[in-house]
Amino acid sequence: MSRKPKKGYFVKGQFVAEGSELDLQLKAELKGTQDASRTELKRESDELQDLGKELLTLRTDLFNRLGLPDKLADALAEARRITNFEGKRRQMQYVGKLMRKLEPAVVQAVRDALDEQRSGSAKEKLALHQAEQWRDRLIAQDGAQAEWIDLYPDTDIQQLRALIRQARKDAPTAHEATVAQSQGQAPRKSRAYRELFALVRAQISGIAAEEEDAQDGTEDGDD
Repeated sequence: MSRKPKKGYFVKGQFVAEGSELDLQLKAELKGTQDASRTELKRESDELQDLGKELLTLRTDLFNRLGLPDKLADALAEARRITNFEGKRRQMQYVGKLMRKLEPAVVQAVRDALDEQRSGSAKEKLALHQAEQWRDRLIAQDGAQAEWIDLYPDTDIQQLRALIRQARKDAPTAHEATVAQSQGQAPRKSRAYRELFALVRAQISGIAAEEEDAQDGTEDGDD
């Protein structure tokens, strides 16, 4: 009586019988690869959905520059309108699905736009911090005025000096500051104090913007 042929398959010219130790080993390896692939796909899917969430916070000018497909743009607009938690969660899943259909170049453009926004926010915070430091120095130190004017010669000097004088005049006394602090309150800031900050910040931000434009122009010329 002839034997039944074993069921199996060939791998690189070698016959592998079904149920054999090698068969089980190969299937285990294949399952591991498939599981890894599914894990990777899930990770990429979650990443794109998170990217979609970040798009909700993107500035209008940066968003419009992307030229996203209408379906995705409409889905994001709808997500912004939805306030219900579950409804928003489902909508963002839909956004994630649409994000997965984007070309890699478009996905990269989205990342670049978000990076640009974050970079701009960091620069704005730095300018704000510098303006606060300069305001306090200008009020506290007479020599700071000359240093400021050297750095920012376009400043309206008369306005600057008038605001400094008034801010010093309006500054709370040590006793008033102590009383306010004991009551858990911040010392009152005068109008001149606030206007001096606005003037300083405008100058710092204006110079920073000019330098950035000049740098962009240089880079364009290098292309």
